[in-house]
Amino acid sequence: MTEKTKPTFGLNKNVACALTYVLGWVSGLVFFLAEKQDKAVRFHALQSIIFFGLLNIIAMVPLLGWTLRPLISLLGFAVYLFLIIKASQGEKFMLPVIGEIAKKQINR
Repeated sequence: MTEKTKPTFGLNKNVACALTYVLGWVSGLVFFLAEKQDKAVRFHALQSIIFFGLLNIIAMVPLLGWTLRPLISLLGFAVYLFLIIKASQGEKFMLPVIGEIAKKQINR
């Protein structure tokens, strides 16, 4: 955190990054809209929106999503825990494809 930027909601940067994943795409959206300066928080927020949003959309697809729901839930929970741990440690872990998309959007 630089001297000129204020932390998101008064939180430590690592805590803010980790919290972008806590409620899936919803918390990602809140942090993405609230944070205008910190690229790390915005990256994690956008990655959360894309990943968990896609999981929700896939889970709602008739037949395919309904039959894969247990696998989707297990995958989502494992990635959820992993991303929270990595973000709270200050690491910028990029999910394949989704991380690249988020990075490009943040750096525009």
